[in-house]
Order: sequence, then C-alpha cells, then structure tokens
Amino acid sequence: MQRRFNPLEADARWQAVWDEKQTFRASDSSDKPRSYVLEMFPYPSGRIHIGHVRNYSMGDVLARFRRMTGHEVLHPMGWDAFGMPAENAAMEKKVHPGEWTRSNIANMRAQLKKLGFAIDWSRELATCEPDYYGQEQALFLDMLEAGLVYRKESAVNWDPVDMTVLANEQVIDGRGWRSGALVEKRKLSQWFLKITQFADDLLEGLKTLDQWPDKVRTMQENWIGKSVGLAFRFQPVAPFDSEIEVYSTRPDTIFGASFVAVAADHPVAQAVAAESAEAAAFIEKCKEGGTTAAELETAEKLGFDTGLSVAHPFDPEWKLPVFIANFVLMDYGTGAVMGVPGHDQRDLDFARKYMLAVERVVAAEGDEAKPIQNEAYVGPGKLVNSRFLDGMSVEDAKAEVIRRAEESGWGTGTTVFRLRDWGVSRQRYWGTPIPVIHCGDCGVVGVPKDQLPVTLPEDVSFDIPGNPLDRHPTWKHVDCPQCGKPARRETDTLDTFADSSWYFIRFASQPQDRPFDRETVEKWLPVGQYIGGVEHAILHLLYARFWTRALQHMGQLGFAEPFTGLFTQGMVTHETYKAGDGSWLSPGEVKKSGDDYVHIESGAPVAVGRVEKMSKSKKNVVDPDDIIAQYGADAVRWFMLSDSPPERDLPWTESGIEGSWRFVNRLWRLFGEADRSAEGQDKALDRKLHQMIDGVAKDIEALSFNKAVAKIYELANTVEKAQPSASRSAAIRTLALLVAPMTPHLAEEAWAAMGEGGLIADAAWPVVDPALLVDDEVTIACQVMGKLRDTITVPKGTPREELEKLALAAPNVARTLDGATPKKVIVVPDRLVNLVV
Repeated sequence: MQRRFNPLEADARWQAVWDEKQTFRASDSSDKPRSYVLEMFPYPSGRIHIGHVRNYSMGDVLARFRRMTGHEVLHPMGWDAFGMPAENAAMEKKVHPGEWTRSNIANMRAQLKKLGFAIDWSRELATCEPDYYGQEQALFLDMLEAGLVYRKESAVNWDPVDMTVLANEQVIDGRGWRSGALVEKRKLSQWFLKITQFADDLLEGLKTLDQWPDKVRTMQENWIGKSVGLAFRFQPVAPFDSEIEVYSTRPDTIFGASFVAVAADHPVAQAVAAESAEAAAFIEKCKEGGTTAAELETAEKLGFDTGLSVAHPFDPEWKLPVFIANFVLMDYGTGAVMGVPGHDQRDLDFARKYMLAVERVVAAEGDEAKPIQNEAYVGPGKLVNSRFLDGMSVEDAKAEVIRRAEESGWGTGTTVFRLRDWGVSRQRYWGTPIPVIHCGDCGVVGVPKDQLPVTLPEDVSFDIPGNPLDRHPTWKHVDCPQCGKPARRETDTLDTFADSSWYFIRFASQPQDRPFDRETVEKWLPVGQYIGGVEHAILHLLYARFWTRALQHMGQLGFAEPFTGLFTQGMVTHETYKAGDGSWLSPGEVKKSGDDYVHIESGAPVAVGRVEKMSKSKKNVVDPDDIIAQYGADAVRWFMLSDSPPERDLPWTESGIEGSWRFVNRLWRLFGEADRSAEGQDKALDRKLHQMIDGVAKDIEALSFNKAVAKIYELANTVEKAQPSASRSAAIRTLALLVAPMTPHLAEEAWAAMGEGGLIADAAWPVVDPALLVDDEVTIACQVMGKLRDTITVPKGTPREELEKLALAAPNVARTLDGATPKKVIVVPDRLVNLVV
C-alpha cells in the first residue's frame, strides 16, 4: 500500500466502479427485507452547499449500513425544480426557466456524485419534467372527481407591479419581496385542496409517529389547532338589524367583552361602507398589507367605529360597539370576533387605542382586584367580575357558558380547527399547469387523462410583469372536451408544495401510464427514515401527510402516514467576515495573520462576526468542490459526521476538516499493517473489537453518528497500540468494514489492497460474538494515600487478598512505598486498592 492515501484517485476510481456495476440500484423484486432511506430533495439553485453535504452524508451512512446488514435499500435522488427563483433568473439573466433549471441540475448532480453517495440514480426525477408533473395532473383530476378540490374566491396578497399573487412569506413589511411595491389584498378565484376534511385524522395520526421529534409533532399539532369553543350570535341593537355571528375559544371570558370587530369585507362592513365614504376609505386602507396571522399580529391595530351596537348575550341592556378592524379576516372563522381586552393582547392594544373598557375576568390567586395594565392576562386562574361564573375554574366556566347558550338557543358548543384548506393556485409560469378547462356552457371541465400532460409552452416572455400563460397568444385557447365549443385553459399553476407532496411515492414506482403502481409502492413505503431540515416541519410534512391520506381515501394506497421515521438535522455554520467598508467577505477572501484576520487581496484588517448559518447573502459559505479537491470526499464526509450531535448545528472550521484529513490518513496507514501471517490471540483486543462492532451499529441505527465516530477513534487507538497478532490483523480488517459507510472510498481502497474479494459496499456487517460483549476482566486502581499510582488488570471477582498482593507488587506502588509496610489496606472489589502508610 502507498504510504499516503490519494483521495482524488481513489474517489474517481470507486465512483466509476459503483456506477458501472450499478451497485446501489434497488430491486423491486428482491426478497430481502426492505429499507427506504430518503433525504428531502433539493431545489436546483445551481450549487450544493455544505448543509446539503451534511444532510446527504447522514442518509448515506444509514443507507450503506442497511445494505451491509442484509437489506434491499432504496436511496434515491431528485430535484424540487419548479418555483419563483427560476422565473426571477429568466427576468434577470434573459434565459428560459427550463434552461436555467436543467443546467443547475446538471451542475449539482455532478457535485453530489463527487461525494460518492450510495444513490440509485436510475430513479432520478425532476418535478419540472412532463413525465412527473403530468402524473401529478392525473392525481389532481382524481382529487377533483373525489370532491377534494374546489374553487372559491379568496383574499390574496397581490403585487400590483409584478401583477402576481405572493405567498405570505414573500410579503416583507407589507411590500412585495421583489418589486418593493405595497401589497394589496384582493379577492381572486383560487383552487383549494380539502385538507381540513382530514384535520382530525392528521391530528390523531401524530400519536402514531413515535419516531418523529417531539418538537415537530408539537408544531404540527399547533398548526392544525383543534379547539372546543362557542359559536354564537350577537343580537343587533336598533336601528341596526343584523345578527353578528362569532366563534370564541374562550367563552369563559364573555363578561370581559367590550367590543365586536368585523373584517373589512364582512357584510356588515360593506353595508356601512355603502352609506359612509369614511368607512369605505378605511376599508380600502385595510387592503394594504399582507394576510398572514403573523403580520396581523405585528401590524398596528386599526379600527373604524361603525356607530352600531350589539347586545351582550347575558344582558340585553349591555351594549357593545361594532368596529371594522384591520386585524380580522373573512377567511378566518366567521369574519367577526368578540373583543376581550383583559385576556388577549391584540384586543388590549386595540382597546387602549380606542379608549374601550378593559375588565379582568380571570385572575390568579391574590390578583382578583389587580387591574389589567399593558399586558393581557392569559394564564390560569378563577373567574372574577363574571356574575354567576365567579369562583369557577376556566374549564368549568367554559362548560357553563356553552350549556346556558345551548339551553337558551343563542349558541352552540363547537369544535374548530386552526387549519385552513390549502390554496394551491399560483399566477406564475414555472409550475405544474392546473389541468382544467373553463367553458362558457359546461363550466369547469377536467382535461381528459388521455390528453395529459398539459405541458408548459416554451415560447414565453418575461419582459412584462405577470403570468406569461395568461397572455400567451395560443396556449390557453382550446376547445371544450365536452361540447367542442371554444374555451380556455386554466392559467394558474400549482403551488410547488404539491410537487413535493408525493415525490417519495414516485421514487418507489415510475410506470409511464399512471402515477405509480400500488403493489410496488406498498413494498417500499412508508419511508423508513426521512431526513431534512426542521424548517419543513409544518407545511411540507403536513401537505405530504395530507396527500397520502387523500390517496388512501380514494382507494389508491393502503396506508396513511408517508414517513415512519423523521430526523431533523442541524445546520452547518461559519464565521462571518466584513471588510472595512462594511461589505461581506467570503472565507476564501480572508486569511489568518497572527491572532487577526486580513483581506488576502488588500492586506487590510477584517472584522470577524458571529458564527451563523451559511448564507449567500453574508458570503459565509464554503464550496464543497474546493474542499473535496483539497482533502477528498471522505475527509469531508467524516467531518460532517464527527464533531457535533447530528441534530445540532455544526460549526465549519479549517482545523476540523484538517483533523478529519489526518484521521483518514491514520486509518490508511493502519490498514497497511494488516498481516495475515500474524499469529496469536489478544483476548482484550477481541473483546474491545466486538464491543465496538455492536456499539457502532447501534449508534448508526440511532443516527448518533458522532458517537459512532468516537467509538471508531477509540478502536483505532486500541488497535494501533496492540502487539502484532492474528487478533490485531482481524481488527484492522473489521475496522475497514466499520468505517465503510462513512468513508467508503478509503474503505474500498483498503479492502482491495488487503486482497479481499468483491466490493466492501457489498460486504456484510461483521457479526458480533455476544460472549465478548461481557467484560470478564476489570482494571483496578492502585492508590497510595488516596493518590493513583498504578493500575492492574485482573479477572472479575478476584478475592481481596489476591488484589492486595497484586497491588503491593505493582511497580509504581512498590517504588512509592520504598520498603514501608502499609498500616491499613482498603479494598473495593473490582474497583480499587488504597494503601495507607
């Protein structure tokens, strides 16, 4: 074996062998136990980053390990390829979104292959290709037929410059993220998927996901937001003549109500605006800003006093003013709310602004007479200032109010969910065309399945803001498939979350004539281990869970949960650097000079900032290609797995990658010391080896990669110190097997150099001898006057008298005693001997 490991040669050689032999191609007909390992597929932005490397290295270790333990493993890769960044590139770089996307996919595929991931590339897919999105269109039509799709008018964020609907995340401080224009609220006809039909089941299903992080299940539970409350009607006070229906999760606070607020597009608000120019102007102002709950929470609370009143349900003489308010939306609940300032911060802010009454009606012990100041009280307590409810607990008061409301006929106890139906319409080009046709006579007509896919036209222009499909001269003009009369295609495309809601199913089965084959899918799914960032904990995972349930509901699948196991890895972080003018500098533009950093080009001092998540905006990114070219793929993979628990952030450091590179070379040198001719057994080494085989396997299964790495370090140290023997040679060979999932190129190179047959990627995980997992020897601490002077290794259970003799004979103890006779000997069996002189 060469003295120094050559990673560039080894990487290229073994990647070519794996590719040629199709080593990682999964077989649908295998009779082995199956294991589906999947990392969340990437958006093809153009380059992979170190965060990708960490994510995919974790999945790769597990996939390779599962192959070694006798599983048929499905470990695929694809591209979440539709979305706004491609359209932005089309506008800025004057290229077609498809050209930009496919070029990026080619670059990123090449980068991933340099890392030697055990991926079944035969199943690669991209959501922007018609053979994928055409099958998604077929599923959409199935959902339409099953009543899981509908169209309605809905409030949206509208960018008047780009002339498009913006997702909530694209509205920043009330302005479009790209144009900077003030966003308007508009009513548009939108397509929706009936996720709320499955709200209870989605919530109950979380209880079965015991291999998911608790924090993710909690986030989904809160997003679904099941609550029991009171739906009731406020009666109008003349001359007002319309009831106002509200829903409250806190009917116990009903005696703390001081106003009722309605949305700007509530019928009451519209009726007031028809008579009042001032009200109409206020409603127009409400259309500015976003529509998210988060934005409404932080925005200034504005209201318009309609001059109308409603009566309190328990006291007809108690009048509550009716306001039009900018923080109430028609899409949430009934479009009207009961304002209880003492126990809701939003209501308190509003009440202080408009000088409305604020009454405490729930109090912790001792606070009964304490007035509400600037912070609403949302904690536990007893009811106060609430007539017949006084002294009750919150839950008892809720039940009592609901009982009386139902008894008197003005309200009903109701279970509601925070979850809203999924609006999937997007007014943009680079997405899956919604496969419906609008006919003046027939209405909405699904595109016949034999006409799928409805493909995107290539000849589009992005010179004018707005959706190119809407202004295309021919694409949207078609004949109605039912009556044959002129009609038009739907020009909205699907939310890209739809594309990622079933890709894991298509990976398992890719027939040309239908979305998937049920029998094949059910061999592989649910996904055994799904790995990805916690930023997808709510929407992506929730939509994927819904989509699988919808397929089960339609009889196309026999399971509801798509992912049995979920792991959310931490981010890779790096220091940030700034030049003297305040501009960001990349790690490649700076170098260390003494204790400081300087700009390589100018020599000027550089300000070192916080360690933060790698981001292009702050330029604290590390290009994996540069690191691989310098250290090889295995050193990069090893560093990704070694320094931090995988669920925590990992700081990228030069010293860290250099340390990984040194260890790769340590292993290489150690592998070169395997000697088949060596004889003799080393029982201690045999025992350590089998304990490490067992421990590393358990750590990999638990995704505790850093712990597995620590055990391998420990084993390598032990083997290095061991005397030549058959046991040592066997341990070196076994060590190659243990590191094979983590440093596969190094392991293949060593396996071949040792003269082993076949690929180590196809080798079995070493078998553990259970007898060697139990320690039958112990190390005894030998102390003189409480200070450690030596150690002895003895059989477990050695008698006290024998321990005393062996301790007195230990070289360092004898030297310390220098002929003196101990006055007292303290023996703790199997642990220590302490000699008192």
